[in-house]
Amino acid sequence: MNGTHSASGSRDPHSPDRLDPDADILLDLAHGKPAALGVLMARHLKAVKSTAHYMLGDEMMAEDIAQEVFIKAWKNAPKWQAGPAKFSTWLHRVTRNLCYDRLRKIKEIYPKTVPDMVSDSPEASQLMQMRQNHSAQKSKIEYALVKLPKRQRMAIILCHYQDMSQVEAAAIMEVGVRAYESLLARARKNLKMQLQSHKSELLEN
Repeated sequence: MNGTHSASGSRDPHSPDRLDPDADILLDLAHGKPAALGVLMARHLKAVKSTAHYMLGDEMMAEDIAQEVFIKAWKNAPKWQAGPAKFSTWLHRVTRNLCYDRLRKIKEIYPKTVPDMVSDSPEASQLMQMRQNHSAQKSKIEYALVKLPKRQRMAIILCHYQDMSQVEAAAIMEVGVRAYESLLARARKNLKMQLQSHKSELLEN
């Protein structure tokens, strides 16, 4: 778990881990204080769950992903080391990887699915079955989002749904800022193609 300070000893108030707002909570979690996990979930559950939801298009799968993310956080807290990446960045990387893994498994279940021209995701219509309770406009956007290739989808989600800076989003995706900018530009272009003439605040620069 990159980014794990030792659970023992005093810390310099000017050390790098003091820049991470979750550092003290992680220390408590490493000491086995259950309440610390609740604090982390209060801070990050909504973002983790919404990222998984927009990646997978399914509320139940998003719940499963979120639960697994925080189980991993609990298990890895004693190994947390302060570094250039914040804990929240690590948390979103775990979310990203678990979503990619879930999409891969779905694709293995539906190997004969023919993807859209701009899509590498399996059976987008099936992933969106549980989204019928949303407004028509939102459903249209989310359907188009799920049809994007997974990396482009993640780039859009981090920027437009999680309101992250390009620097932070690039760190989560483990690419350079310019590579992220290029990926985001392709994602926006493909999403506009999916939506055709439909206008949305999602696509505003």
